[in-house]
Amino acid sequence: MSAPYQLYSYFRSSASYRVRTALYWKGIRFDYHPVNLVADGGQQFSDGYRALNPMSELPTLVVTRPDGAEVALAQSVAILEYLEEAHPERPLLPADPVDRARVRQLVQIVNSSIQPLQNLKVLKRLAHEHGLDKAGTDGWSRHWIERGFEGLEAILADVAGTYAFGDEVTLADLMIVPQVYNAHRFACEMARFPTIARVAAAAGELDAFRRAHPSGQPDTPDELR
Repeated sequence: MSAPYQLYSYFRSSASYRVRTALYWKGIRFDYHPVNLVADGGQQFSDGYRALNPMSELPTLVVTRPDGAEVALAQSVAILEYLEEAHPERPLLPADPVDRARVRQLVQIVNSSIQPLQNLKVLKRLAHEHGLDKAGTDGWSRHWIERGFEGLEAILADVAGTYAFGDEVTLADLMIVPQVYNAHRFACEMARFPTIARVAAAAGELDAFRRAHPSGQPDTPDELR
């Protein structure tokens, strides 16, 4: 019997990493469908996948309603908010409205102000249209991640506890851990961001984060496991 959720994911997609973590955190059963962002010119551009997600982006979560109808949800933050509402067990948002807004602020810092600037499609555009080599695109990514981390570090200094917002895991941790994974990929100077590094390491030790890590997905290449 198929699971109630079908997740279309790529092992190294940080947006997919966020959603995988939420699914594992809440103990939600799902089937994994790999979509390789680089093979075959990008499988996200295939007709079959574009029928699910016309933006040709990852992740996509296909939800099966009780009547059997299927709905494709895209955009990782929208998916995370849906999972939080549909599966309130092990909540990832605080009860207090102000605290909820503060967590969402942290979410959007990563989602809107950092990750899009080092997204694969941006790097490909820089390479193909502006002639940057890998060192150039890596430097671009490093610049924007570190610039974003400067602001994020200052905010976390005021609100972090064991994790990004106090001592309970929240959606902020689900955003920060994958972004720190990206920061290591692009050789960012994480010593400059001790609070970010600390909370990411703490969350990364938890089972849901370990299971969602890019090194252990069905489509992870053997050499990266």
